[in-house]
Order: sequence, then structure tokens, then C-alpha cells
Amino acid sequence: MIVAVLAMAIANSPWAEAYHAFWSHPVSLQVGGFNLFSHHGEPLTLMAFINDALMAVFFFSVGLEIKREVLVGELSSLRQALLPIIAAVGGMIVPVAIYFAMTAGTPAEGGLAIPMATDIAFSLGVLSLFGKRVPLSLKIFLTAFAVVDDIGGILVIAFCYTSHLAGGYLLAAFVILAILLIANRMQVMSRTFYCVSGIVVWYLFLQSGVHATIAGVLVAFTIPSIPCLNVKKYITRIRENIAEFPHFDKSSILLTPNQIDVLKSIESASDKVISPLQFMEDRMHGMVNYLIMPLFAFANAGITLSGGGGEIAGMVTYAVVLGLVLGKFVGIYLFTWLAVRMRVTSLPQGMDWKNVAGVSLLGGIGFTVSLFIANLSFGASDEILLNQAKLGVLAGTVLAGILGYIVLHVVLPSKKSVLSRADS
Repeated sequence: MIVAVLAMAIANSPWAEAYHAFWSHPVSLQVGGFNLFSHHGEPLTLMAFINDALMAVFFFSVGLEIKREVLVGELSSLRQALLPIIAAVGGMIVPVAIYFAMTAGTPAEGGLAIPMATDIAFSLGVLSLFGKRVPLSLKIFLTAFAVVDDIGGILVIAFCYTSHLAGGYLLAAFVILAILLIANRMQVMSRTFYCVSGIVVWYLFLQSGVHATIAGVLVAFTIPSIPCLNVKKYITRIRENIAEFPHFDKSSILLTPNQIDVLKSIESASDKVISPLQFMEDRMHGMVNYLIMPLFAFANAGITLSGGGGEIAGMVTYAVVLGLVLGKFVGIYLFTWLAVRMRVTSLPQGMDWKNVAGVSLLGGIGFTVSLFIANLSFGASDEILLNQAKLGVLAGTVLAGILGYIVLHVVLPSKKSVLSRADS
């Protein structure tokens, strides 16, 4: 959010022209006549590189999270997943309905999907400010419905923002994806193999007409989730290695060849006990959270707040704000209430209707994915509508975050009561 504010400040300063020109510089990674960062022979601009390449890495990370949640997380059983799935469906339908009601029949209608997204990182970030005051079930509920929300956003990007399909490239991409799935079944654990193949799939998707970020999600689903070495065998091997570790001379600053071999064996075993999925997800958090997301925000949040004729904030802005703040709240809360009322499922222990209201408001924190969909909706066609949509995303995200924080601050138990309960 700090980077987004910085982008807006620069875009409305004397450096505005240089700021906008900077993102149009071409980007190349070329070997001979082949440029990896090109689309139909033309090099990607820096803006396109961020939105098509770096955001593919972001969605690869999202895909890994989704796969983990489906395999062992809150979406691993229908009974566990039912309530957040229903909540997420409501949180997508109502914002889209509000946006459509306000923009039907206008050029702004193309941005229907903008207010349907929830940013997992930012919404959980606000929730984490309350520390131990937050019941575990509430944190799980928010994570699960945000993941389902992401699945909805990914499907929208795949099916609604695809044009001019190039069948040959798409067929080649799916052949490689099939090879990756076979390699997974054959327990091929090389992370390099999956990463290099993933880059090839991304390039083919970029040329095919399907948005290249979808490649990141699909490749993530092929990453093995089972480690080469189970924990019991790992512990046994470590104990054997420690028992066999040659005598260490405290006076020596160098290890013997035998000691190095033992340590290499321990290192190899440690590497094999972590599945490629968990390893990649863990390693990518820092890059996604502290590089890709801020860079994406800096490139895409530079809204120019100048010009007359109602161009700064228009119908798109109001529709996005209402969709994120009101639509998300009503959709998540209402569908959750209906599911419990109709006895389809029940509220988990630790959750009540007051804290559900707070989390429903946090669902309106769209930010990253909403900005991304805004770019897909208006980026190439209407700069004015794009600026209005971005302003709506930023305003709606901030408003939803503040309202959610206020509600949760009031309804969650105080620190003293949490500590006293822990002591008892």
C-alpha cells in the first residue's frame, strides 16, 4: 500500500511523464534471434513484463497454495470446505451484480470481475494485527474463502480475457503439462525440471492468446506434493549419520573428507524430506511479497488525478467501491448466514456472527488481483476507465480494510481476557 501511494504521488508530480515513459521500455532476454520476453515477435514492454511474466510467478505461488489447501488444508474435505466455498460464491456473485446494475449498457460494463477478488496477503495481514485475539477458526475461514475466491478469479481470467487463440501453441503447452503430470506420477522430484518446463509453458501460453498468468497456476498443479523421503526414514538416517560422525578435533578449523561426506548425506536427506511443492511455496513467499507485489503496485497504481469532466472518479470508481465494500460484505455474510440457517453446515467453534461480519468486510480488500483484472478489462482500450477502476480498487480496499479492522477491534475479545483464559 505504501508503494501504491508512492506511485500515485509520482504520477501526479513533475516526474509524471518520465514515470509513464519508463514502463514502455522494451525488455529482452535474447539468444540469437529468439527473445523469450516477446509476444508475436515484438518485445514485451516493462509494464507487460511485470503484468504477464512476474504476475505469472505470483499466480504460480497462488496455485501452490491452492493445491496445498486442496490436499491437506481447509479444502481437503467437503465438510471442511463447504462453508468457505459458499461464502466465497456469495462474495463473488453480489459484487458482480452490484457492478452490473450500475454499469449495464455502458463501456464500463467490461470490468464486471474487478470487485470479485479478495487479496489473501493483505486481508490476512489486517487480521494478523489482532494477534491471539483472533480465533483459529476465523483465520482458517478467511484463508479458505480467499483461496476459493482466487480460484474464481483465475477461471474468469482464463475464460473471459482470452482472444485470438493460436491452437498450435496451446496444444504444445498442454502436451508439456501432460508430460509434467506424468513426471509427477513417476516421482520425478527435480525442481529445475519443473521450473524450466514451466517457463516453456508460460512462453507458449503467451503466444497462444490465453493469458500467460494461467500457465503459472496450471504448472503449480503439476508440482509433486509428496517428498522422496518420509519423516521416519529421515530421522533414522540422521541418527545413523550422527552416530557415525567421525571424531571432531576441536583444535582443527577444517573438516576431514569423511566428515564432509557425512554432512553431505545429512544435507541430501534434509532436501529429500521436503516435497517440491512445500519447498517452492516456502522459498517464493519472500520474492512474491517483497518484490513482485510491490513492483506490480508501483507500476499499476500510478493514477493521474488531473483533468476535468468527471474523469478522475466516475461510475466505474463508484461501482468498484460499492462492489468491494458493500457487495463483498453482503455476499459473504448473507451466504454464510443462509448456509447455517438452512442447516447445510454450521459455524465452527470460536466463530460468531459478529466476527463473521468483520471478516466479511475484510473480504473487500481486493488490491492485487482486482488491479490485475482492471488492467485486463480496460488497459488496452480506455485509459480513463482504467484510472477510474484503479482508483475504485484502491479506495475500496482501504475502506474495506479500515471498516473490517474497526468491527473486529470492537467484537474480538480483549487481550486481557485472552491472556487470562490462557493462564487458566
